[in-house]
Amino acid sequence: MPYVMVDVEADGPMPGDYSMVSFGAVVVEPGLTKRFSARLKPISGPWIPEALAVSGHTREATLLFDDPKEVMARFKAWLAEHCPDRPMFISDNNGFDWQFVSWYFHHFLGENPFGHSSANLGSLYKGLARDMTKNFKHLRKTKHTHDPLDDSVGNAEALLAILEQFATKR
Repeated sequence: MPYVMVDVEADGPMPGDYSMVSFGAVVVEPGLTKRFSARLKPISGPWIPEALAVSGHTREATLLFDDPKEVMARFKAWLAEHCPDRPMFISDNNGFDWQFVSWYFHHFLGENPFGHSSANLGSLYKGLARDMTKNFKHLRKTKHTHDPLDDSVGNAEALLAILEQFATKR
C-alpha cells in the first residue's frame, strides 16, 4: 500500500461551506519524485480572509484557479498512475486535510480513491517514540512554507526519516 502525503490550503475550516484553494501530494518513496499540486477555484461564496491569507492568495486570484471537478479528475488519474494498489492518505493534520480531499472527491467524482481511511503523521511519530510530547517537524528538510507541495514534500521527508529511524530499532 503506497503512502501519499497530502497537504491542503483552504479559505475556511470545512468543505462545502468553504473552499479548498490548493493542495499538494507526493508518493512517499525515496527521491520523492512523484508529485502533484493544484489550485482550485472556490466552490462557495463565504470565505475567511485570515484563513485564505495563510495560502498567500487573494480571493481575486483564487477565482481564476482551475475547475475543482477537473482538478479532482486529474488527481484521481495521477493516483491511479502512481499507486497501483489503494493509496493510504497521510498528512500532518489529517483531520483538516482529509475532510477537504474526501469531500471534494465524493462531491465531484462520486468516490474517493483513498477509500475511507487516513493517517496522521504526528500521531504516528508520537506512538513510535512512545512519548505524547514528541514532534516530528525537526525531521523535515524542505521548509514549511504553506505552499502545499512544499509542505507535502517536507512531511514526506519526515516520514521517510521516521521509517528509517524506527526500522533500525527493531
